[in-house]
Formats: sequence, structure tokens, C-alpha cells
Amino acid sequence: MATPLCEYFGKCGGCSLQNVDYNQQVENKKRFLQKSIDFEDVKVFSDKEYFYRNRMDLIFTKHGIGFRQKNNYAQVVDIEKCVIADEKLNILISEVRKFFKNTDYFDLKRKSGTFRFAVIRTPSEDSSISFVLNEDSTRLSDAIEKITEFSKITSANNIIVTYVPCNTDESISSEFFLVKGNDNLTETLIGKKFSYSAQGFFQNNTVMAEKMQMYCSELLKSYETKNAYLLDLYAGVGTFGIINAELFKEITIVESFKGCIDSAEINIKENNVKNAKAIMLDAEKIKRLTLKTPLFVINDPPRSGMHNKTIEELNRIKPQVIIYVSCNINQLAKELVKFKRYRIKSAALFDLFPQTNHAEAIIELELS
Repeated sequence: MATPLCEYFGKCGGCSLQNVDYNQQVENKKRFLQKSIDFEDVKVFSDKEYFYRNRMDLIFTKHGIGFRQKNNYAQVVDIEKCVIADEKLNILISEVRKFFKNTDYFDLKRKSGTFRFAVIRTPSEDSSISFVLNEDSTRLSDAIEKITEFSKITSANNIIVTYVPCNTDESISSEFFLVKGNDNLTETLIGKKFSYSAQGFFQNNTVMAEKMQMYCSELLKSYETKNAYLLDLYAGVGTFGIINAELFKEITIVESFKGCIDSAEINIKENNVKNAKAIMLDAEKIKRLTLKTPLFVINDPPRSGMHNKTIEELNRIKPQVIIYVSCNINQLAKELVKFKRYRIKSAALFDLFPQTNHAEAIIELELS
């Protein structure tokens, strides 16, 4: 057992394992992965137990901002500090709380009010706050005026206003505008600089994300790849493909979200990668691609996993190696058994989310 560091533990629904010794948390996650994929030799990578996250989606309340209450989605626990958020993010939480106290917050039950979320992001070289507003509010002009005032005194580099309908609980949208700075953030992984949209996805634990990238690169370096091709599938802004581009003859980056593809194209140019191309395409339609062999695949799907058509096509074209990066071990286990021509060569657990039940896994599949 362990003493929770957070004063809101048991009330806030965000962390559930702070009363469990951290070494035991990691061991439990390792055992779960071993059992799920029926593979014993699982390597484990971890780092900071607390103060590691660089993104938080906080909910406006009558008195400040906070997170959903445990077992009561409609209620919000007002917080002053989050012990899994990094130091810079906690500073921005304090700034928002102080400036927007007693604001016109959105009531989830009544579906009325203006301020919904403050999405705070603090990559190592940048920072942003996206104020998510109810687009159906009659007080939007007042809210924007207040956000503009805040933008002049905050330490955040970028301030964004985002609109969402009252009947959705999303905290991102294509409907947004800039108040200060720009809507693209930057992060460096293994010496490569990556641009990504403040409205888009990027790993929220930079230290562990870099460890994952280094691990995948080491796996690939164990093969003869100079005349091989790499497919970076569910690629986001192209991190895996770009970082490993020098190992391969050609890289194909595939992603369905236009904002990520736009960023991937920027990242290809910024990192002076000459052998990569980014293609906007749903992964379920990869049969439309002309893929050369010998082929290697890095596959990093969302929590919902891969589409069945994607799995069928990969089984048909038979890549030499598939590196499956998963944020949902349950879904991973369901899908691995469908790759009947492949054997698990290695497995690793990366604890990107200490104090929670979540973790990432990287499985190396080799054609047998």
C-alpha cells in the first residue's frame, strides 16, 4: 500500500491507483500484459510516478476548474493542483483558476452556460490553453472579451478559443480561432522536432514517448532494412516514420485526420527527410496503396484498435515485421490472434500513465 499524494484521491475520478505502491502498479500491469498475450518475457519501461503529464482537459465549475467526480459524471471536483500534471501545467491551472473564478460555467444537466473546458498543453518547448466554449451560449462575446484580457497576463504562449455544441462532450473541434500565438505546438523526440496541432493528438508523457521511440528504433536496427520499406500506419504526425527514415529506402506515412497529415508534411520538411511521403487515408483502405517489399510496418491504432479490413490486408501482403504499438491491451489481445502467420518475437510494457490502470505495449511480430 501507499499514501496517496493527491488530496482529492477518492473524490476525483482521474487516478485510481495512488494507494498502491508504484512498483506493484507496474508489476500488475506487466502481469496483465503477459496473461493477455500469452507471452512471458515482457520488458518494462517506466519513469516518474507523478508530475509527468503535459496535457489536461479541465472542466469549468462555479468556483474554478476541475475533473469529473468519481462515479458521478455530472459532478465536478474543483482542484487547485494535479499531482500527475507537470509543473508548468500546474502553473497554468493556477492562472486560469484565479482569473476565471465565478465565471459563466457550462451546466451539464441544464446544457446551458458558456465556459466548458480549459485544455492545457505544456510540451517541453511550448504551452497552450484552449478555451472550449458552448457555441449555443448567448454570452459568447463577453467570454471572448474575458479570454482576450487573460491572454495579456498569462504565461501560456498560445491562447485558442474553440466552439462545441451544447449536446456534445468533446473538448476539441475544427471550429476555433487564435487569440494569441499560434495553434501549432512543437516537441522534440530523439533530436527530431515535431509540429502538431493544439487541437490534435500527441503523447502526453514526453519522457516515456521518447523511450518508446528509442525502443522501436532499436528493434528495427536489428534487421537488415537498407533496401526495405516502412509503412507508418495510424501515424499521427509521423513520429515513428520520420525518426526511423534513415534506416529505410522509403517511408509511407498513413493517417486519416487531415490536421495530422498537414503536420506530418511540415515535419518531413523540417527534419529534412527526403524519402518519406504522407498520405491521408483511412487505415481500412490500405489495399489502395502500392506497397513495395520487403515491407516493415509500425502500427499505432487508437484505443478502438485496428479495422478488420486493415488486419485482413496486412495478413494478405505479409510484411516481414509488424511492430504493434497499443494503448489498449484488451483490444491488442483480441487482434494479435488474427495474425496467424506471425509469432511474437518480443514484448514491452511502457507505463505512460502512472497512478492509473492504463499503459502502452509494444509487440514485435515476425512473419514465421
